Amino acid sequence: MTKAYRSNLTWEQWELIADLLPEAKPGGRPRKLTLFAVVNAILYVLCEGCTWRGLPGDFPAWSTVYGYFWRWSLDGTWLKIHDQLYQWVRVDAGREPSPSEAAVDSQSVETATMISIDVGYDAGKKIHGRKRHLSVDLLGLVLRVLVTSASLPEREGAKKVLQRVHDTGHQVKRLNTIWMDGGYRGEEFMRWVMDMFRWIVEIVLRPLEKKGFVHLPKRWVVERTFGWLNWCRRLSKDYERLPQTSETFIYIAMIRIMVRRLA
Repeated sequence: MTKAYRSNLTWEQWELIADLLPEAKPGGRPRKLTLFAVVNAILYVLCEGCTWRGLPGDFPAWSTVYGYFWRWSLDGTWLKIHDQLYQWVRVDAGREPSPSEAAVDSQSVETATMISIDVGYDAGKKIHGRKRHLSVDLLGLVLRVLVTSASLPEREGAKKVLQRVHDTGHQVKRLNTIWMDGGYRGEEFMRWVMDMFRWIVEIVLRPLEKKGFVHLPKRWVVERTFGWLNWCRRLSKDYERLPQTSETFIYIAMIRIMVRRLA
């Protein structure tokens, strides 16, 4: 590396995740580049919103960087790093590793012109693109995310993302309450969550007489998390051909936030 970019990890932050990355495969040629440079290149793409081919020349070759990004997406490395940092951040904040409450909401975002897979129209927000269904704890840390077509109803998306949260097992063993806004109202949906996961859904309604931003108790934390994600230019719009790639970039954005809290 010949230049320090604002997206780069410090050495202290790098040490937190270095041991969580996969070892080089046995056999073949020895690994010549450093994973520190690879991770910083991926963070550059996330923060600056450039294409893979647009990586500055002092990073490793774009095809190599993308190869690591894609392989670590497929083998669950990014999710493993995210979940480990998640527990460390909660303990560092004086909380139990497993949350007792969570908040769920969705955000519809436009897709780039060339994107055609899982793209739809959100009639409520009048946006043609995709919808991010986010589940967070009350610190605003992401539990699980699901990216779908924007046309998918909020309750259907919530069912899928809550199933992902439940599948994390011991990570949410204390979870008992889910905070949501008025878009998730409905006795059938609330009963489904109770029957499937034994969680209670609490609906927080927005005061009709107020306009603009309103601080909604406990449910507002998910809105703050959406704000954090928007600081990454790659996430200001959905540029990814596959929804799974969008999900991976959201987890990487949270990894960056969490390592900065820890070091």
